[in-house]
Amino acid sequence: MNGKERIRAMVAGKAVDRLPLMPITMMFAADSIGAPYRRYATDHRVLAEAQLAVAGRYGFDYVSVISDPAREASDLGARIEWFDNQPPAIVESSALLADKSALRTLQLPDPAGSPRMQDRVSGVALLSAQAGDSRIVEGWVEGPCAMAADLRGVNTLMLDFYDDEAFVLDLFEFVVAMEIAFARAQVDAGATLIGIGDAAASLIGPRLYTKFVQPYETKLIAAIRGMGVMVRLHICGNTKKILAGMGQTGAEIVDLDFLATLAEGRAAMGDSQVLLGNIDPVRVLRDGTPESVTAAFEECHRQAGRRYIVGAGCEVTRGTPEENVMAMARFAGSRN
Repeated sequence: MNGKERIRAMVAGKAVDRLPLMPITMMFAADSIGAPYRRYATDHRVLAEAQLAVAGRYGFDYVSVISDPAREASDLGARIEWFDNQPPAIVESSALLADKSALRTLQLPDPAGSPRMQDRVSGVALLSAQAGDSRIVEGWVEGPCAMAADLRGVNTLMLDFYDDEAFVLDLFEFVVAMEIAFARAQVDAGATLIGIGDAAASLIGPRLYTKFVQPYETKLIAAIRGMGVMVRLHICGNTKKILAGMGQTGAEIVDLDFLATLAEGRAAMGDSQVLLGNIDPVRVLRDGTPESVTAAFEECHRQAGRRYIVGAGCEVTRGTPEENVMAMARFAGSRN
């Protein structure tokens, strides 16, 4: 089996020759080719080179265009702070939608005419041409809660849930329409899976998640699946209280960060959900030993059961020892 066949088989509930391996690598990938992170995040050719390098070296079953959450916001006009060797940051003190009425003036961007969105689409096309026959090519979009927080400011959005429900719903409608178009452009360029990052969703409880966020995640996921590709839902942070809802969004693959155990995820989502994760990327993967990394993944596999994809709870961090990443890869290669 190649990587594409392996992931598709896992999602379809079929036998695999070994566990799929899908860790998120961004700064780790850039560092692997000696590229400053600003170049990785702004030049799809650098990103593709780095992704192909780490996938080839460690036997990853996919390559991904994930780099930072500021692409869509930047093309909408949000203020972005840039760093030479760190991810760009959205300046929350100058949030694009600090004035709620500005939402009425926002126009849905065309990915083809939006510089940072188009750079990601070009990255998908390049990765598809170079690795799409043998590996899954993962596109990436922001989820409704994360993107709304990027545009409004995360603290302000948390108040909006209580103070102005109608505005939140209007904002989520805008975001989902934008992300559907962005996902479609990536699928047209060759993506065979779309990842959705919705980190801010871990900051709210189950009532607000069920009322506001889950319906829009579900709408976005259904639209992307309607394009004929798989969906991966990634919510960083402590998701213990929203696990059941995450499992009802329709995403074929659900990532769990280390703060929610795979046993809890399996109990909440049932036996058919494919789970990915979820060791602590810092204390276990970066700061551990090959032996402790292997033991941690043994426990992950035990808790998750057969429908399991190997990866850390979130990004493989900068400075993670090569031998620890190799241990993760060897574990995936020795289990099915």
